Amino acid sequence: MPTLAWLNRTAAFTTAAQVPYRLLQTVSRHGDAVASTDNLLIQGDNLAALKALLPFYRGRVKCIFIDPPYNTQSAFEHYDDKLEHSQWLSMMLPRLQLLRELLSEDGSIWVTIDDHEGHYLKVLMDEVFGRGNFVDTVIWQKADSPRNSARQFSSDHDYMLVYSKAPDWIPIKLARTEESNSIYSNPDNDDRGPWLPGDPYANKPYSRGLYTVTGPTGRMFQPPPGRFWRVSEDRLRELDANGRIWWGPTGDARPSIKRYLSEVGDLVPRTFWSKDAVGSNRTSKNEMRALFPDAASFTTPKPEALLKRVLDIATHPGDLVLDSFLGSGTTAAVAHKLGRRWIGIEMGEHAATHCLPRLLKVIEGEPGGISQAVGWQGGGGFRFCTLGAPIFDASGAIHPEVRFATLAAFVWQQETGGAYDPAQGRLGTPWLGTNSVFESCPRLTDERETQISPETTPEPVLQSRTAYYLLFNGILGDKRPASGNVLTRAVLEALLALHASTPHPEAPLVVYGEANRLGPETLARARVTFRHIPYDVKAR
Repeated sequence: MPTLAWLNRTAAFTTAAQVPYRLLQTVSRHGDAVASTDNLLIQGDNLAALKALLPFYRGRVKCIFIDPPYNTQSAFEHYDDKLEHSQWLSMMLPRLQLLRELLSEDGSIWVTIDDHEGHYLKVLMDEVFGRGNFVDTVIWQKADSPRNSARQFSSDHDYMLVYSKAPDWIPIKLARTEESNSIYSNPDNDDRGPWLPGDPYANKPYSRGLYTVTGPTGRMFQPPPGRFWRVSEDRLRELDANGRIWWGPTGDARPSIKRYLSEVGDLVPRTFWSKDAVGSNRTSKNEMRALFPDAASFTTPKPEALLKRVLDIATHPGDLVLDSFLGSGTTAAVAHKLGRRWIGIEMGEHAATHCLPRLLKVIEGEPGGISQAVGWQGGGGFRFCTLGAPIFDASGAIHPEVRFATLAAFVWQQETGGAYDPAQGRLGTPWLGTNSVFESCPRLTDERETQISPETTPEPVLQSRTAYYLLFNGILGDKRPASGNVLTRAVLEALLALHASTPHPEAPLVVYGEANRLGPETLARARVTFRHIPYDVKAR
């Protein structure tokens, strides 16, 4: 597959791995306390923030929408959009790598761009996400009118490159609109309601599609040379008898098969999105002025209707949405109004001066943007966070502010490659959970392969199970050595008693702790593998 070559390309491919994991520090909570847990507004460098999210959200984000700097060689108030081409590529690559790690297997990523870097971004995303996972390019009509001051062409559109995590991703169809229904009519007062005359010809040769048919007036019809009727002669006569063939108002037109409005489903998304359907740059600027009349406006905000369409296609209520170039906060605002969970990352001061107050207005029920269309009246909540110190220092020691749940997420990610969910273990105990590894498609002998059909595909085969325990921050809540952070005989007895009550007590144990005072024979009898904190917890 063709790849891009640029200055510092090799270094760019290692940048994400070199970024230290940092603490996410909650500065404030807003709105409903319970709901605020699900939604995060993070102020800080998005590369560091994405790395900080990995242990908790790897593989869990259903939709990523980003509107990165277009590298137009212009200076904007809130962004430096004047990077040298290779710098821009080196900036985008590690962020795309981390975004891919956060994306769920059934997720999609949408990236807005224009012609300055769009074609290079396409090749870069082919490399990161896989060319086979490219879905399509959406064209958004961003301009309301031509810009006659343009030196060459007045640019009317931006692009959205759409990629999926897996090649079998299917977008959600869009609900029908009055406009899409308006092309249906009922000139013959058919009892089945409005209909549309369908093309009677097949797209490909059809063995039973060559015949002559006689219409109501006696006129005879044949398909044009090289074409074929869509249905067989018997089927056409059956449809005609049932009133499903249209011969024109006078009965002497070629036959058309009726397509009834009542029988058609929702709409497959199209790749051209007009300003009338999803808004324009002017729409979004007006939305921002209505929210903040006295504030400096963003140069290129996106209208709420544009984000609504993206999320309607890519998510269901309750899904997690991420925008790591949050800008004016539109993605988070729309996700909130649509009942999606969200994470927004913004590095500039306007995370606090624009995004925070905008999202406060959202939970208060502000009526702008898509609010009236979706019946938004307020509610929910979110956390405002900043990036703290690195979790591991240069020598690998764990920062003193790290709490149990944070280190648990790193241990689980290191051992299983997945994101940590506290609910998978038992809260308030050292048990983080038991991980099961399956072989999804067992290797078959030639004899078995001949006996198995697609309908009888073998069930995944269990390969191994391992239970993970973490002794940290005095999780045992007693006065044993280091508050239970050291694996002693008494602590081991407590862990084994806990393990016996888990769903899979037969699974061997991996125990993380600050020290171990048991011999290898004792550990072997208990089926325990000990790992030392901090040395066995990977800092990168």
